[in-house]
Amino acid sequence: MNISITKTTTPKAKPTMDNLPFGKYFSDHMFVMDYAEGKGWYDPRIVPYGPLELEPSAMVFHYAQEIFEGLKAYKSKDGHVRLFRPYKNFERMNVSAERLAIPALDVDFCVDALKQLVELDRDWIPEQEGASLYIRPFIIATDEYLGVRPSDTYKFLIICSPSGLYYPEGLDPVKIYVEDKYVRTVRGATGFTKTGGNYASSIKAQVIAHERGYSQVLWLDGVEQKYVEEVGSMNIFFKIDGEVVTPMLNGSILSGITRMSTIELLKKWGVPVSERRISIQEIFDAYQAGKLEECFGTGTAAIISPVGELRWEDHVMTINDNQIGEITQRVFDTITGIQTGTMPDEMNWVVTVD
Repeated sequence: MNISITKTTTPKAKPTMDNLPFGKYFSDHMFVMDYAEGKGWYDPRIVPYGPLELEPSAMVFHYAQEIFEGLKAYKSKDGHVRLFRPYKNFERMNVSAERLAIPALDVDFCVDALKQLVELDRDWIPEQEGASLYIRPFIIATDEYLGVRPSDTYKFLIICSPSGLYYPEGLDPVKIYVEDKYVRTVRGATGFTKTGGNYASSIKAQVIAHERGYSQVLWLDGVEQKYVEEVGSMNIFFKIDGEVVTPMLNGSILSGITRMSTIELLKKWGVPVSERRISIQEIFDAYQAGKLEECFGTGTAAIISPVGELRWEDHVMTINDNQIGEITQRVFDTITGIQTGTMPDEMNWVVTVD
């Protein structure tokens, strides 16, 4: 399919690129494509960023049939625009689509569409350290119908947002609250997908955590509430007695692109790393024994976020004297170096736009 391009005649004033908030400003253009049963995906186009017109009865509003992704574009020192593992994002989007009964996308076509959109809005890519162009692809159900069934029509969009650091603390260690009352999901549900309902159900616990002075919530499994799963916006890693451990993918944990990249790097470096079930009690026991050496989260938005404090019930665990650990720093430096072009891309992860 050919992608039509309609350029804006009224470019928006760009925000000051220093100290950008995350996800508040949006670039001049967006990608849009429609779907109809029996016709498939059609009419791909890049148009000026603007409001959508949907009927109040659109199914996305009532039954939450929607999915999304998140990735970033960077501008290297030589001016080239770089995307980090975009094929993996659209492959994962199709995993989410299958679970939510949404038609699959052509991955190669989506990456090409994204490259055209980013090239058009390349002046919106911040060049300040720690900043990037955050990219949000998403699909919504658009049938005008009140009834629980898959929609026959959908809209796929990609919007772009010049953004700074996800956590205001930057690379300073964050404080994480272990949630032991509410649950986010269970195996067999939608925890392994990127769908809005997963995040909506996490908001209450996040509000409580913020009120208690914590940045994010660490979720336990939804059945026994004893096994570590993930943080609200990140996968989680622990370095225990020299080994890096992360919860295994079990159907209720998101298969993070940064998580995957971190595991691949650790294996390349010869660092012991395992994906397995790990209980919060095991974490606390390791802490008491002086064996909990590092903890960090991984995700597209934050990239790598060191954890300096974990609170579980009445137990407060201060990790590595609230300092960034050696492995955490090395993973951060390597992934961000590859993303921005300051380190060689030995893993062949980067896709250049130009």
